[in-house]
Amino acid sequence: MNRDKKTNPRPAKTLGARPKKAEAKKQSKHIGDRSGQRVKVSAAARIEKRVEKPEKVAETKYSGEMDKASNILAKQLEISVGKAKDMIDRGLVFSYGKKIMIARAMMPINTEFKVEKLLKPRVIFENADLIVVDKPPFMTSDEVEVSLGATLIHRLDKDTSGVLALAKNEEYLAKAIEAFKKKEVYKEYIAIVQGVVAEGGIIDEPLLIKKGSSARAIIDRKFGKSAKTIYEPLEMMSKKTKLKVVIETGRTHQIRAHMKFLKHPILGDTTYGGAEAKRMMLHSKILKLLGQEFKAEEPKDFILRE
Repeated sequence: MNRDKKTNPRPAKTLGARPKKAEAKKQSKHIGDRSGQRVKVSAAARIEKRVEKPEKVAETKYSGEMDKASNILAKQLEISVGKAKDMIDRGLVFSYGKKIMIARAMMPINTEFKVEKLLKPRVIFENADLIVVDKPPFMTSDEVEVSLGATLIHRLDKDTSGVLALAKNEEYLAKAIEAFKKKEVYKEYIAIVQGVVAEGGIIDEPLLIKKGSSARAIIDRKFGKSAKTIYEPLEMMSKKTKLKVVIETGRTHQIRAHMKFLKHPILGDTTYGGAEAKRMMLHSKILKLLGQEFKAEEPKDFILRE
């Protein structure tokens, strides 16, 4: 039995007719490769081809010959190997933005270096009893003591800049040491740490110094000595925070170890988990001692920029 079916005749194709927009979006463009096969290219890939990629900074090409970093630097600057090693050990030598940490590291002999200038301590105050200076980074407190012919009242780490006080006679030194023991000294620092620190706080965690090739402070609630750090955020930018830090005690590496405990290490402090930087971003800004106040303005590289 034949049943009549209602059929819709297909519209005749028109020569040269364009597909509808909805259909056109589903279609993929094709290009031919060398083998004659058709290869699909996504819209994202077509856009990426149009965008010019930034040129990479050309690094030193491997020449096939290697030597110690200190030897290469000595030849380039025409200085002694000992002096070149000292520059590297201080943290003054960079290559393509990276700090050279080990003087004996083997590197291509055509490596190009950039050397930061070692600044001299700037005198902030001086009288018959004491001399106070703004210590630059990359210089030890002992070197400042020798150069000035005075006695250290307290210390700053090599890579920490800022206020450093030295006594010029035994009488004043004894008074200053007593003030430190009684915690009658005000010490304020500026630190730039990794991450966003939205609120201030107090870290009251005892520290124990682990001695080896270099001293290192760790949190130790059983054997550590009391250490109290008060911090307050001043400004934030690009996942970095500038902090005002006041310490009531003066343990070795106190701020550095406490910032690691806070999980916001100081930028440039690779010993305590900080990212590599030109220098450790810690500066001693204010020292109040025996009724006097001494201040060293923060360096230009502590100004946060996008």
